[in-house]
Amino acid sequence: MTSKQRAYLKGLAMNIDPIMNVGKESLTPGVTEAVKEALEARELIKIGILKNCADDPREIAELLADRTHAEVVQVIGKKMIFYKPAKNKEDRKIILPK
Repeated sequence: MTSKQRAYLKGLAMNIDPIMNVGKESLTPGVTEAVKEALEARELIKIGILKNCADDPREIAELLADRTHAEVVQVIGKKMIFYKPAKNKEDRKIILPK
C-alpha cells in the first residue's frame, strides 16, 4: 500500500466510529472472527481498545492484520484502522487512488 493510498483511507476513516472494542481478554477467537466478518462487509473498519486491555495496541493491530489478512492503515492511541479489499473487483466499495 502506498502512502497516498494510506492517506486516502485515513481520510475516509476519520468519519467512521469504532465498530467494536477489544477488552481485557484481548484477542480471542471470537474477536478475530468478528473482525473478519466486518472487513468482508465494510472493507474499512475502526476498532477501539478499552483501558482495561493491558496489551500494546500496535501488537494487537499486527496480530489482527496477520490473522485476517488485512492491512493496518493506522494505529493512533487506542484506535486501530484496518482495510481489506473485497475479493471480487465488482463488489469493492472503496476504490484506492493509484
